[in-house]
Amino acid sequence: MQALLALSKGIDRLNAFVGKYSIWLIFAATFISAANAIVRKVFDTSSNAFLEVQWYLFAWSFLIAAGYTLLHREHVRIDVINSRLSKKTQVWIDIIGFALFLTPLCITILWLSTPVAIQMCQSGEVSGNPGGLIRWPVWAAIPVGITLLMLQGWSELIKRIAFLTGNGPDPMGKLQDKSAEEELAEALRAEADRKQAEALTAQAKA
Repeated sequence: MQALLALSKGIDRLNAFVGKYSIWLIFAATFISAANAIVRKVFDTSSNAFLEVQWYLFAWSFLIAAGYTLLHREHVRIDVINSRLSKKTQVWIDIIGFALFLTPLCITILWLSTPVAIQMCQSGEVSGNPGGLIRWPVWAAIPVGITLLMLQGWSELIKRIAFLTGNGPDPMGKLQDKSAEEELAEALRAEADRKQAEALTAQAKA
């Protein structure tokens, strides 16, 4: 179980990292949209490439952040019913959902989308719109995002099994990302506690 929990923590860190920086894709899409609007207004010209790259960036941000969203338990849930159930029942519902629904669905999507993405990459197919972009980058977002989502599902499954077997904490609460200031404050507090403990130890020895 310890090896599985270590794997779960690794998956959590991966999706936390991806989710943290996927926001820059939204920023890039917004910047390109604004630049396209300005160019079209000032120079009376534009290109479908500007529009398509916005779609690509949105697709990537939406898909690769799916695992991060699951990590923070922000997907749509029927909380009106679920909240009335016991903690153990809630955990079992999640286990069944991750094992029998999420995993098979992700595997099916990967089975169908990966060959298409590979074919698009090999053929170099280009959008039919004038000035359009190559297709494979947006298709590649599907297997990448679904893989991250499936891995996070496995991580959540491991955490819930660990909870039921008494080897892990309650996995049902919402996670809260700590800001840099909070992390610094915790580090300073820990350092102060360490120094205080050392001082007390020195006084006791004296």
